[in-house]
Order: sequence, then structure tokens, then C-alpha cells
Amino acid sequence: MVVSKPQYKALTLAVFAALCVMPQVHAQEVAATGADEEPTTLATMTVTAQKREEALQDVPITMTVLSEQLLQDAGVSDIKDVQLLVPGLHVSSTTNESQTTARIRGVGTNGDNAGLESAVGVVIDGVYRPRTGVGFGDLGEIERIEVLKGPQGTVFGKNTSAGVISVMTRRPSYSQSADAEITVGNYGEIGVSGAYNDALGENAAFRVYAAKRTRDGITDVNTGKGPRVETEDGDRNFQTLRGQLLLEPSDTLDINFIADYTSREEHCCVGVTDERSAAGAGPASIINALAGGNGVIPVPDMDRRLAYANRSTEQDVKDKGVSAEVNWQTPWFNGATLTSISAYRDWKTINGIDLDFSGADLLWRRADDGSSTAFKTFSQEFRLTGSSDRLDWMVGFFYSDEKLKRNDQYMIGADYEPYLSTLVGSQVLAGLAAQLAPFGLTVNQANPAIFLSQVSGRPFGTNFVGHGAQDAYDQDAKSMALFTNNTFHATDQLDLTLGLRYTHDKKDLTSLYSNPNGGAGCGATLANPGGRVGAALAARIPNFGALPPATQAALIGAVAPNIVGYMCLPWANALHNGRATDQSSTEKEWSGTLKAAYRWNDRIMTYVSGARGYKGGGFNLDRVQSSNGLSSGTAGIVPVDDTSFPGEFVDSYELGAKTTWRDGNLLLNGTLFFQEYTDFQLNSFLGTSYVVRSIPEVTSKGVEADILWQTGLKGLMFQGGVTYAITKYGDDVLPDADLALLPGNYISFAPKWSASASMTYERDIGSNLVGRFNIAAKYLSEHNTGSDLDIQKIQSAYALVNARIGIGSQNKRWMFELWGANLTDETYTQVGFDAPIQPGNWNAFLGAPRTYGVTFRVSY
Repeated sequence: MVVSKPQYKALTLAVFAALCVMPQVHAQEVAATGADEEPTTLATMTVTAQKREEALQDVPITMTVLSEQLLQDAGVSDIKDVQLLVPGLHVSSTTNESQTTARIRGVGTNGDNAGLESAVGVVIDGVYRPRTGVGFGDLGEIERIEVLKGPQGTVFGKNTSAGVISVMTRRPSYSQSADAEITVGNYGEIGVSGAYNDALGENAAFRVYAAKRTRDGITDVNTGKGPRVETEDGDRNFQTLRGQLLLEPSDTLDINFIADYTSREEHCCVGVTDERSAAGAGPASIINALAGGNGVIPVPDMDRRLAYANRSTEQDVKDKGVSAEVNWQTPWFNGATLTSISAYRDWKTINGIDLDFSGADLLWRRADDGSSTAFKTFSQEFRLTGSSDRLDWMVGFFYSDEKLKRNDQYMIGADYEPYLSTLVGSQVLAGLAAQLAPFGLTVNQANPAIFLSQVSGRPFGTNFVGHGAQDAYDQDAKSMALFTNNTFHATDQLDLTLGLRYTHDKKDLTSLYSNPNGGAGCGATLANPGGRVGAALAARIPNFGALPPATQAALIGAVAPNIVGYMCLPWANALHNGRATDQSSTEKEWSGTLKAAYRWNDRIMTYVSGARGYKGGGFNLDRVQSSNGLSSGTAGIVPVDDTSFPGEFVDSYELGAKTTWRDGNLLLNGTLFFQEYTDFQLNSFLGTSYVVRSIPEVTSKGVEADILWQTGLKGLMFQGGVTYAITKYGDDVLPDADLALLPGNYISFAPKWSASASMTYERDIGSNLVGRFNIAAKYLSEHNTGSDLDIQKIQSAYALVNARIGIGSQNKRWMFELWGANLTDETYTQVGFDAPIQPGNWNAFLGAPRTYGVTFRVSY
């Protein structure tokens, strides 16, 4: 639904009254004294963005800090929810929840291909996750989240070109405590979680956390002709377990071990029909006829939240890992701290999907090992951090060994050939009739579904059904880096920061391609496309042989690419069958940053910074085919062996100010930024396959402003933020017709305006109770949700509103809360896409509808 004008005005006023959202923390958590005392200042709030504890207002980085209490108030439980509280952050999912992409200031990694590294990195408890989706899950007990904008390669172990989302969970302590909560909500939601913390003597402590969350589906599904039986999609069945052991054998040494396991067994994700053109009515009618009237929705209506899928979208995600963080205050260099973070992660997802998003039996993937993605990653990071009167310094080493295995599968249903033959045959024959009219000739347009079988020379119905494609990709990626970040206090007012990084990335990929059913129809046509098409035309056009040879050749040349292109999409192209390729790439790159910060007085600090960021290149883990066998080619059927793409670079510049007012109770910050990306990695659809294009230039420029205000009214806190960003492609002309809209236009998922606002009010009720209220809103202006920028994929401006009200004991032993998310029940598109093999139809992956419920918390 669309927000009404009064609602829209109220939300806009709320957003801009609060201005911006950078350091969003709850008042009670920034006190320098006891936990039960009301704080008097925000100015001493500390962060670890530069791998040392520093006051937020002294750090020359644009960042947002989210405390545990604020995250709890806003209903944040995973990376996708975080975007509600951070202006300029956009997180979306596509074919499954593991395909989650984060973008900052409009810049992220477009595309679902696992070969693409994330422009926005996700770090949990100091451990880098290989892709944003790999870090997507219930984050559990969060101590805080820091969202850093811009390249951060000189302070974090892994390179990122757009920013970092750093998550820190609650560590063990030496006091005995127990926490539990239960949540009940609409759509059958039930969630339970609990944690226990205790000491193990004087030098050790442990913490255990466990949670289980279930929910029914949020999208209705018409199962068409089956065999799918689930009539809902977007359900949830999530369980997680995390254990931590803290050892502190001396005052100068602490070691924290973490082991965790997460399982998600759910159904996700179906797409709903967003728009259908007049030309799309034909494909829709054919699909409906094949599916007995239950193929696609007759009239697109996203608010209905009705999808069509005859095959299962079952997904099974397993994530587990162990890590050890060691901090040792050494006797060297004036007590420098040596930090070691060792980690091993094992993540795998198995995903079924109805690839045609209809009730007809066309294309699908089974939920088995034939359709899976898995990462096994070992990482090691060392940092030595120290300081003197004039210098804060840090040097580090990072190493990761990432093994990626992807199995890609296409199953072809019994309706595929009847649908494709009818669609293409009727289109080609109708086009031929117009071309032959000047010659006084006609074409037999009867039985268009038989036309492709005449082209292939095989009986109708024998060309495609079965296991169309089964491909395997095995990639080994090793990354090593040396990095340093140092701040020189030139005077009491002037700080100069220099950061430098050298990265060595090596990737080796083995790819095996097979067509288990042989792709016989496609193979026969490819063996002699001109002869096959010519024979079929001669059978359809009386006196075809009497036409001049040049005219015959012209007709064959006009018809053959259309027919062969449709028949030989990657999942049916027999030219891929039996192929095996080996690819290798090595990149050695320098990146870094230079900053100057000047503190004019106790209230005002300004800074200027420049940074060179880098994100590694890689390989397209997909079937790629083009007109000439090169990734740079246009749409075609020739397999591409070299699927590599280069690294992505960014030159980023910022001019910022951080100011403190009202005795430290009001923080106002602002930043002007300019970022220029070269070789921007874009995964795009050529019409017959996906290919990663290196876009020559993308620029992002604008302004951000932030506010955190602890008002004079006890218990009332405002946080807010706004980002104005102009993020556009350069003017370079691109080779693909499908990318013709890109030059000079805003890139996808890049709204000009992005704003967040949050208000929290807490008040004692009598002598024993406390009441708490929070409302949080996020506004996004109009933006395109498709990589090709089709106008059908434009999402109009919208706002999301969450709220929570609770009552509990003043000693925090219990709290009862009523909450709601997306209170206005906004229907909005996460990602828009062309309906596969259905020209003239567009689908969308929708955001979650309105949800609400109650939560009861107890603490001991």
C-alpha cells in the first residue's frame, strides 16, 4: 500500500526534525559511571573503528554506531534489519536469503553470483565473512554494531570498496546471569531464546546463547500443476547455538574462544508479477493454458502478495565455525598490544527454486547437492597496536584461504518445449509473414509449436525434458595482506593519519559443464543451423526454393539467431556439454588512506580524508556464452572459457565535521563525500546468459548529516540521519543493448535521498515499574531495483516505520513489550527482474509485510 499524504508528511517531518543517524546509542549505555545512573554526557562514547578504543567524536570516519538497546528497540535481529537505522545503507535479497546484498551510498555488488566478492564487508566478532549473505542470520546478543562508510582496508583484515558492517556480540563476564525471552507474533511467529553467563574461577568465564524462531509464510503461493504442496513462502525455521569461553591467565593476556552453529530450513523465495505489457500477454496466456489456468496471475497485483510456483523453494542453510581472539599486552614498544584472531568457518546452502516463477512446469532447481553453494574459510589476522605521546600506530597481517564450491543445476519440465515452441514458433512465423508479403508469398502458420522440432529435425517433445544442466565450480582463493594505520599528533589540535595496505590475491578455478540429457534438440540445430532452418522454412513457405539465393540466405539469417538463441539458452546449450576449464588469476595491489583532523576547540573537530580502495577481481561462476566466445561479446551461443573480471577500485574523498553541544548531550556531525569507482563489477543478463561486466566508471557524491540528542527531558533521546547521494554510471557507451540505459543514469538501488530517525522515551512508573517507547523510521526516495534500469523496475519513494512499547521492572528483571514492524504495511520491491523466458513480463521480490506481536523478557 502507498503511505497517505498525512502519513507521508508526518514521517518526513519526523525524519528531518531529527536530521540524521550516525551514533545511535541508548542514553543509559553511554554513562561513564554505574549502569543504573543517568548519564550526563554523550561526548565520551567510545568506538573501535580504528582497532583501538577512541571517543566517537575524535575518529575521522563517517560511521553509525548502534547499541544493543537501540537494536532491540527497533526489532533488529539480522543484517537486513540494520538498514532501518542507517541512512545510506540498503540491504536486499533475491532468489534465497543467502543471496543478500548490502550497499552503502548506493554502491554495492550487484548480482547473485558467488564469484563476486562483497563491496560492503561483514565482520562478526572480528572475523570477516566471505559474502554478505554468509553473514546473514540471527545475530543474537549484540553488544553493538558499527557501520563504517567508504573503503576501510587499512584497519580491517579484508579489503572492501564501499564500507564495513562490524558486529560485536556480548562477551562473557565474571558475574552470574541468565536471560530469556519469548516472542509471539502474527503469521504464526514464535521465538524463544536464552543465555547463561558465569565465572569459572577467578580467571575464566563462559557464556552460552541459544535461540529458535519459527514463522509461517508471508506470501501466498498458487502451486499450479504441482508437485509443490506448500501454499505459502517466506516462512522461517531458524535455530542457533553460540558458546564463548574467556580465559584471562594474567592482567596482560586474555583469550576468547567462540564456537557457533546455525541452521535454517525454510522456503524462500518466490517472485510476484509486478507488471505485464501488451506483448507479455501472449507468453502469459500460453503458460496459463499449459498450467490449467493456474500459470500466472491474470492481472498483476503486488498488494495481493500472490506468487505462482509449481516447484519447491526449499532451502537448507548450515553455518558453523570456531574462532580464537588473543589480546596480549606485550612488554615491547611501551606496552603495545598484540592481537591474534584465528577462525575457521564452514557454510553451505542448498536451494530449490522454481526458475520460471509460474505454475507451469518449465524450469527449476532441486533442493539437493546438485544445487548448492559452500564456503570453507580459514583466516588469520595479527595486529600490533601501540601508542606514544605523539603517535598511535598499528601494523597488521591478514591471511585467508577460502574454498568455494558451487553446483549449478537446471531441471527442464514437460511444459518447457510446448511453451517455447509455441511462443517462438508463433513469433517467428508471424514475423516471416510480414517479410514475405513484398514477394507475394505466404507462410503456413499452423501448429507453431511444431516449428522448432522441424528446425531441430527431431520428433516434437524429445528435445529438452529432464536434467538440462549440471555444472560444478571449485575455486580456491588465497589472500594475504600487510596493512598499517597510524595517527601522528602533530600538535594538540592537529592529527595526521596515514594508512597503507599491500594485498596479494590468488584465485584458481576449475569448472566442469555437462548436459545430462544431452540437449539433443539444441545440438542438432547447432550442428547445421543454416541447413536446419532452411529445410524448416522450405516446408513452411511454398515456392521458397524459387526465391533468389540471396533472399533465402537473408531469411535464414534473420530467423536462425532467434530460434537458436531461444533453444540454446545456457541450460540447454549442448556446446557446453563435456567442457572443462581451468582459470587462474593473481592480483597485487596497493591501497591506503591519508587524513588530517583539526580540533578547533572542545566542541568542533573537522577533518579531510582521501582513500584508495580495492575489491578483488575473480571469475563468473556461471555458464557464460556470447556472440564470439568472449565475455566482451554480445548475446550469442558460443561458450566463453575466460570468465574472469578485474578488481574494482575506488578513489574516495571526504570533508567532515564532528561537533558537540549542550555540555556533551548533543552531537551534530556532517560529511561531504566524493567517490569514483573504476572497473565497477556488474553482473548483467545478456539475453542468453549472465556475464560480469566491468563498468568503466561509477561516481557517488553527496552529503551526510547526523544527530544524537539526549534532551533535557529525562529519558528522551533522539537519533537521526540523512544521506543525499548522487550515484551514477559514467557516460561510456556499453556494448550490450540490455545495458543501453546505464550511461549517465543513477545506478540501481541508489536513491537520491535516504533518511532515518529514531525516538526513545523511558519513564519511571511509580516506585517499581518503568515504561519504554521507541519509534524508528526509514525513508528512501525513488530508485531503480534492476541492474539494467528498466523503467518497470522503478520503486517509488516509501517509508518504513517500526515501533515498540514496553513496561517492566526498574531493576530490569522483566519487561513486556508490544511491537510492530512496517506498521503502514508498505508493499515495496526489494529487487525487480525480468520474468525468465517470458518477454513482456516483470517480477519482483517483495519486502516483508506488516508484522506485529508481543515479547516477554526476563533477566537474572
